[in-house]
Amino acid sequence: METIEADYVVVGAGSAGCVLAARLSEDPSVRVVVLEAGGPDRNIWIHIPIGYGKTIADPSVNWCYETEPDPGLGGRKIFWPRGKVLGGSSSINGLLYVRGQPEDYDQWRQLGNVGWSFDDVLPYFKRSEGRVGGGDAGGLRGRDGALTVTDFNDRNPLSEAYLQAATEIGIPRNDDYNGPTQEGVGYYQTTIRNGRRCSAAVAFLKPAMKRPNLRVITRALAERILFAGKRAVGVAFSHGGESVTVRATREVILCGGAVNSPQLLMLSGVGAAQHLTDMGVAVTHDLPGVGRNLQDHYQVRFVYKCTQPITVNDIMMSNLRMARMGVQYLLTRGGPLTASAGQVGIFTRTRPELASPDIQFHFIGFSADRPSEGLHKFSGFTQNVCQLRPESRGEILLKSPDPKAPPAIHPNYLATELDRATLIEGLKLGRRIAGRPVMQRFIASEYLPGPGTQSDAEWLDYARAYGSTIYHPIGTAKMGHDSMAVVDDQLRVHGIDGLRVADASIMPTMVSGNTNAACIMIGEKCADMLRGRQLARAA
Repeated sequence: METIEADYVVVGAGSAGCVLAARLSEDPSVRVVVLEAGGPDRNIWIHIPIGYGKTIADPSVNWCYETEPDPGLGGRKIFWPRGKVLGGSSSINGLLYVRGQPEDYDQWRQLGNVGWSFDDVLPYFKRSEGRVGGGDAGGLRGRDGALTVTDFNDRNPLSEAYLQAATEIGIPRNDDYNGPTQEGVGYYQTTIRNGRRCSAAVAFLKPAMKRPNLRVITRALAERILFAGKRAVGVAFSHGGESVTVRATREVILCGGAVNSPQLLMLSGVGAAQHLTDMGVAVTHDLPGVGRNLQDHYQVRFVYKCTQPITVNDIMMSNLRMARMGVQYLLTRGGPLTASAGQVGIFTRTRPELASPDIQFHFIGFSADRPSEGLHKFSGFTQNVCQLRPESRGEILLKSPDPKAPPAIHPNYLATELDRATLIEGLKLGRRIAGRPVMQRFIASEYLPGPGTQSDAEWLDYARAYGSTIYHPIGTAKMGHDSMAVVDDQLRVHGIDGLRVADASIMPTMVSGNTNAACIMIGEKCADMLRGRQLARAA
């Protein structure tokens, strides 16, 4: 069995892991080893922005998980794509850059997590971000960071009509939802650089891989964390059919995400003792919160048939138009091939008495039953609705002590009355927006759910039958100090030395929007914790 020596071992080259490895390796005296279960990011569809439609169900770059039957959805199983490639989910996601609301992070601090208020984390958002274009009211944006953030720029009549319709029902125009206020309607901001995806691997890891003190090992499946008593001292992993050990003289940091980090903890004997015993795993440390507190954004779609052949569906149905689209992209790095998973976004409140938005909309200039099955064979576009801060909590459990076996994912969607009521009101609001005359001239018919859906019970039935994940699982190794917390506010695993977690799993509660930007911030902040420093709080 080969043994590798390092100071730090990072498990997972996803959004946070890429940042963490890049920052730690800035110190030439430190040896950093990164283990990534997937391969290099050579798939061309990773780098063409609209290519997420190809990679979302491609097992060569994707774990392609499936949930257990969910009682809140009538026993349906839900497909859960997660990145399995350099860059992790930032290499296959919808490219949207959304920080959430300042209140999200202030709540983390209110729960006892020192150093995690919005004023504390803002410097880390700014350090990573290379914002192109747009204003900067309040000095909230970063201009010099490695992660390029641009405004969606393929403007079209459908998007403009949707913007106008939203403002007509009282939703204010907001050209920077990552600025002083999130509420409003505007074009999404995307992690696109010169017409290509700017993943965490492209932005952070690839430049750092030139350093001699950073070693990235792909197709390396972590099997278990190695302990000396209650201290993590390395990781055992399989690579090319061989068993390999990497020893960490300082720390092991898990960056596998909300599914894989708790799975590896449990495989290593860290978790609820009874569950581990039932799975035949020797207990290293009884930590009942591992895998619990699972949260996700649940989306429900409107699909419309369009009156004009101006959607991406129409392009994909014509070889000539597809060829023109390809030429446009090659010559200008623009056009439909740069479409993100949402061109126009809305953050708004379902009830006027709420302090901040509780619902998010994604407007998309194409339509499909499932992205992996191709676009509809008609002119179509989509309006997605999701609740920002769900109350429902699920869990992730082991199915087997075999590291190659997928875990059991129990999302427990729509388990609370608030979640159900919020989604119903969001769907009603979506129909109001689509009902404006400026939108009606583009709508031949509402394909899904159809005009027959009217009552609250009918809306809920539709949501249960047709909704799905919007790919934002978090919370399964939550940060905190209560009996179900897994890490403290320094991201150290409770009861274990030399082991931290830095990814979406540490979020105690959901951020109000897409989660990738927050994951990159977590990687930035963890790196400074390990280096014994921190950026000054925002004034």
